[in-house]
Amino acid sequence: MAKAKTIFYCTECGSETPKWAGKCMACGAWNTIVEQEAAPKTKSGRSSGVRSAFHSVKAAALTDIDTAEEIRFGTGMGELDRVLGGGAVKGSLVLVGGAPGVGKSTLMLQICGSLCKKNRVLYVSGEESVRQLKLRAQRLGVEGGNLLVLSETALEDVLQSVSEEEPDILIVDSIQTLYNGALDSPPGSIGQVKDCTMALMQLAKGRSVTVFVIGHVNKEGSIAGPKVLEHMVDCVLYFEGEQHSTCRILRAAKNRFGATNEIGVFEMLDAGLEEVENPSRMLLSGRPDGAPGTCVTCVMEGVRPVLAEIQALLAPTSYGNARRSSNGFDFGRAAMLLAVLEKRGGLKVSACDAYMNIIGGLTLDEPAADLAAVLALASSYLDRPVAADLAAIGEVGLTGELRAVNNLDQRLSEVCRLGFKTCIVPLRRGKKPAPQEGLRVIEAANIGEAIRAALGK
Repeated sequence: MAKAKTIFYCTECGSETPKWAGKCMACGAWNTIVEQEAAPKTKSGRSSGVRSAFHSVKAAALTDIDTAEEIRFGTGMGELDRVLGGGAVKGSLVLVGGAPGVGKSTLMLQICGSLCKKNRVLYVSGEESVRQLKLRAQRLGVEGGNLLVLSETALEDVLQSVSEEEPDILIVDSIQTLYNGALDSPPGSIGQVKDCTMALMQLAKGRSVTVFVIGHVNKEGSIAGPKVLEHMVDCVLYFEGEQHSTCRILRAAKNRFGATNEIGVFEMLDAGLEEVENPSRMLLSGRPDGAPGTCVTCVMEGVRPVLAEIQALLAPTSYGNARRSSNGFDFGRAAMLLAVLEKRGGLKVSACDAYMNIIGGLTLDEPAADLAAVLALASSYLDRPVAADLAAIGEVGLTGELRAVNNLDQRLSEVCRLGFKTCIVPLRRGKKPAPQEGLRVIEAANIGEAIRAALGK
């Protein structure tokens, strides 16, 4: 009996190599080379694992392609449409990833209630029976004659059902449970995930079927399977949320049809997910009054200004080296701000353990949150609270100066709308920010002036 042929490839970039190595020569990643049995070849030389699920097509001239017809359609959830760039695109392949129990299946089943009013939807589940799907749909209030459900894990049977039912939208829950019988590897393995995704991509592009695929994440927080999986799909959405919080955040890591800096905010309730149209108010709810070590800033998530609360805690260290911890704020930038605060602000924070946290599960990755982080750290160190109606917006440089940020007028408008009375911003040499009724704007040139304005130091 002939020995089965195996191949080695990198789970990060997907490049193949003839033998195992500790480091991938293509992307430089370590310990990512895995061995996988090669898919059997057909007479035509094509891997039998990836079957053409559509009729043959011919190339068309770019000038002959008609784009007058609208290719986007709403999903029935404004927050999801926002993240997708204005709605789902016909014939696209969307990957929705998230931790177990965060609400990925709930989100997909909820949008079926709106989608099946005008489209034929096929929901394929490899984790639940059709009876379980029915019970969950009743709890979420989802019903419709155009919603078809199938409990199946075999790729061939799923493709056959698509060919018979001809749905406009296909939802697969999840890609880790789907398997191709032509491969000997078990479901969820790297080869199976890659092969099944390729078949679904061919289905989406060939028949113009919009495909939503649910994927689980591993302990590192990335979608389980080869990294090349994210390169194959059109959109990669991450559904995030704290275990003991009802807040859920949907963000795009990749989007071929829109921006990747938009977020959608949901709240998990007994009857399913509810959209949060005003995330700033929800993220600031429960904020303590008169507590030192907290400050509010305004960040831009796409075109939407969102207010976020930054909390900091400084305590004298009991070890030789001070500890540093950051949740939702870049660790390297937090260390830089601590150094600037000691060198330019005159506060001896090097002898203190420092902890920073962003409330609500947000991840702040823009420099406009620097000033609020510095004020929260200084407030905790001096044990003086920042006024509850004060917000801070600005970038901090290494010399302690405050740099201007973009969309300042829009940020100030959101700060004023949420009831804040004072906002500290960088000093502008040219055009001044537009005045907001009821909002006092304090301009500061450096962190020293900002700390004195906020804490009276």
